[in-house]
Amino acid sequence: MIFEAVSFPNSRSLSAKRAWLTGKITSQLLFPAACLLVAFLPSKAWGAERVYINYGPVEFSLPISSLTAYAKEGKIDSELEIYAGYVNSKQLSQLREALLTRIDVTPVATSQFLYSPIGEILLRRLGEVIQTKAHQSGFYALRSALILSAASPEGLTLLNVLQKFPTYGIRLNSTRAFEIVDELSRVIQQTEKAIAAIEKQSSTEINAKSVNFSQMIDLRQSGPISFTKKSLVMNDAKRDRSFPVDLYLPDIGRQHAPVIVISHGFGNDRSTFIYLAEHLVSYGFAVAVLEHPGSNAKQLQAIINGLANEVVPPKEFVDRPLDIKYLLNQLERDFSVNDRLNLQQVGVIGQSFGGYTALALAGAEINFDQLAKDCLKLDNTLNLSLLLQCRAVELHQAKFDLHDSRIKAAIAINPIDSSIYGATELAKINVPVMLVASSADTIAPPLLEQIQPFTWLTAKEKYLVLLKQGTHFSTLAKPDPNSTFIPLSPDTLGPDPTGTYTYMKALSTAFFQTHLSNNSEYSPYLSAGYAQLISQEPISLILIKSLTPNQIDGLVETP
Repeated sequence: MIFEAVSFPNSRSLSAKRAWLTGKITSQLLFPAACLLVAFLPSKAWGAERVYINYGPVEFSLPISSLTAYAKEGKIDSELEIYAGYVNSKQLSQLREALLTRIDVTPVATSQFLYSPIGEILLRRLGEVIQTKAHQSGFYALRSALILSAASPEGLTLLNVLQKFPTYGIRLNSTRAFEIVDELSRVIQQTEKAIAAIEKQSSTEINAKSVNFSQMIDLRQSGPISFTKKSLVMNDAKRDRSFPVDLYLPDIGRQHAPVIVISHGFGNDRSTFIYLAEHLVSYGFAVAVLEHPGSNAKQLQAIINGLANEVVPPKEFVDRPLDIKYLLNQLERDFSVNDRLNLQQVGVIGQSFGGYTALALAGAEINFDQLAKDCLKLDNTLNLSLLLQCRAVELHQAKFDLHDSRIKAAIAINPIDSSIYGATELAKINVPVMLVASSADTIAPPLLEQIQPFTWLTAKEKYLVLLKQGTHFSTLAKPDPNSTFIPLSPDTLGPDPTGTYTYMKALSTAFFQTHLSNNSEYSPYLSAGYAQLISQEPISLILIKSLTPNQIDGLVETP
């Protein structure tokens, strides 16, 4: 499930909160998931005529024709008018946009996704809330409606799915919806309390040490060093795996530059962190940005085009770290660049799936015992990242050699780690680590995937960065406007990320100058005070060095 992080005004009653969150379930759960789920075309289907909602003993219904007239003509008829009075004009406009937004995805692609483990889990969850009029799960009816919608000239839209739902009526199970609302409300409140604990810790750290940054370098600005860029192709014959790499080499004469490797998240590519690569090389680091062929933008496009039959092959959990190990091995053997690189002082940056990759290289191992326990709860979890983490269950439970001793420091941005590593494995990391969390991350929830895992780290030097109001996508370069990828709603993308780029530039420079280049003069930047200094709206910045389990005690279950 995908939901934005929210704060309720104190004036909202419980019933108002439920109504508001029910709207969020419709817009942020039904539509994004429905746009991906589909199965084989049935031989015959008919369209639903009404949507039914039970609230206690009372049943409400609305003709789908009323929604159709409003979506296509902007007309509010007498039946829709009854419900329109409960929302404002902006919300009505958002409803119309949601009903008509088209997702360009082929019937073959959606069929393949449905039969993947992730697709089936999402469809089961949707079927609990979206049912037939006879109170049966909407699993089969939904996949029928989705394929009919995807195959029609109008394409896959929410309105089209409603129109092609193959029973007389669609029933929204309000009881189950309210259970999810209550569960979501609890998670939101827990996250807000955790953020409050982080803010309190930040104030303590600011008061404990004051630094005058006015005479120091502004790390948000590019450094003085020019660079050259080389494009390479790595061919690992043993794994039958080929992948491209962009290598940024600083012009620093005969000095050996520490190396930083950047690992993208699922569905991204080498362009995602160009801004960060160019910034770090300007401060004297050699930067290698690679693509992971089983989980890059091409893989996502292959899914959309129906050319791949699963979202993420389980072996990606092994191949991704091995890609980086292979890259470092090849750079050591390449005499044309080896005399310019210090390949015993290597840092790694990864975002999302890349965050998992960075932590694996830093010393965490796949925790099959934790996965076996947590993946039994998939049908009830609000943690969307577990759908990806639990793909690793299908790996042979062997001890994979993914750690690389050349890695001396790691930054994991929005990492997925709570179950695939858990407390025992994160505690094994003994190099400096920075975890970056976003308070409105709907993919890798901050409390479960970064804040609590930060308390499990035992590394002497560790940092927790919080992007307040940031989302899972706030550190990524803005997507190409001509991209054919699935569009994301403004709520999902979040506020303008421009300021976030400057945070990542400054903090990653300070982190690697301190922990790779051993330049202690950069360590003051790794402080709560510096984070407060450069913080700006709409996404504010918090950094702390310490957070104990006691400070977030009771907010999450003990693993």
